[in-house]
Amino acid sequence: MKKQTIRDVDVKGKRVLVRVDFNVPLTEGADGRWTVADDTRIRAALPTIQYLLDNGAALILCSHLGRPKGGVQDELKMDPVAHRLSELIDRPVTKLDNCIGPEVEATALAAQPGDVLLLENTRFHPEEKQNDPAFAAQLAALAELYVNDAFGSAHRAHASTEGVARELPAVSGLLMEKELEFLGSALADPEHPFVAILGGAKISDKIGVIDNLLSQVDALLIGGGMANTFLKAEDYDVAESLVEDDSLDTAQALIAQAGNKLVLPVDVTVADRFDADAFSQVVPVAAVPPKWRILDIGPRTLELFQERLAGARTVVWNGPMGVFEFPKFAQGTEAVARMLAALPDATTIIGGGDSAAAVKRTGLADKMSHISTGGGASLEFLEGKTLPGVAALMDK
Repeated sequence: MKKQTIRDVDVKGKRVLVRVDFNVPLTEGADGRWTVADDTRIRAALPTIQYLLDNGAALILCSHLGRPKGGVQDELKMDPVAHRLSELIDRPVTKLDNCIGPEVEATALAAQPGDVLLLENTRFHPEEKQNDPAFAAQLAALAELYVNDAFGSAHRAHASTEGVARELPAVSGLLMEKELEFLGSALADPEHPFVAILGGAKISDKIGVIDNLLSQVDALLIGGGMANTFLKAEDYDVAESLVEDDSLDTAQALIAQAGNKLVLPVDVTVADRFDADAFSQVVPVAAVPPKWRILDIGPRTLELFQERLAGARTVVWNGPMGVFEFPKFAQGTEAVARMLAALPDATTIIGGGDSAAAVKRTGLADKMSHISTGGGASLEFLEGKTLPGVAALMDK
């Protein structure tokens, strides 16, 4: 379903409440000051921010940051984010000390075209996650138009992502539009051959995705910790590897349903302990030594993946192939990134989270068609679920 965007409405002279995803990692310096450690999500919102500024809007930005417990936490305040945003857009950003209340409302109502305000962390108020109507109404009172550009939070029905959209005319930002365009086309009308690559620790996190994709893909490549559960379901002894025993029946059912579409590891890199410096070796999946654990896929598996990816026109990848935080066990994940980067004519969509981090770490981000900013949101989208933050926006 196509949603209206900021291009479809007149923003000139209007106060616009923009839900951005500024949930960025912070780091504390030796002087005790917090700074933004990775500004990727801030940069992702810049096209929307710049468009609104260029077209004469006054901006009131809001976001959550981290998972505050019990109210205000100094280390989760938005001040470092405001500082970094100001540097990136080369204009002042007024950071407010709350996101609702008389002072906030007075400042917002006085905002002029070109002004940029950043509200304090919305999750300092429990009413945010509760999607409290009164809290949403207070946020809505700050503006005349609502823009959701936070795809990474669109799967949450919170006050700033869904509740406000009931109070104001609501449209998508340019980042949200891009996410929906790429992920939507991958599911609604993919160019074939269509290959999905799924990894990560748990099969339980991706059962819905696998079930939804199996009827659409030409091949489904499985790696990461979740592959161990599939291997055990096929009666392989995976020794001390991570396995979800309560998902074994589900794995068996998916194997039967998938047929030859499903590609599981045939060899793996195993370690004698879970440690970056563990002793490792490559073994067939039928020869995992007792008390060892699988931490990555092996070279023969990568050859199988390469065969299935040859000629692919659409590829969706979500989840690393191993414990990529440890360099020794990141080889499978990095090899998959290189394979996708080398596909000549394919649309390659990276589903956020660890996959996105791995692609960026290999320096291949610019070789991908789209890297999603929303790990959980992209997963739910791939499951075929309706995202509350998207559903609340006005249709074309």
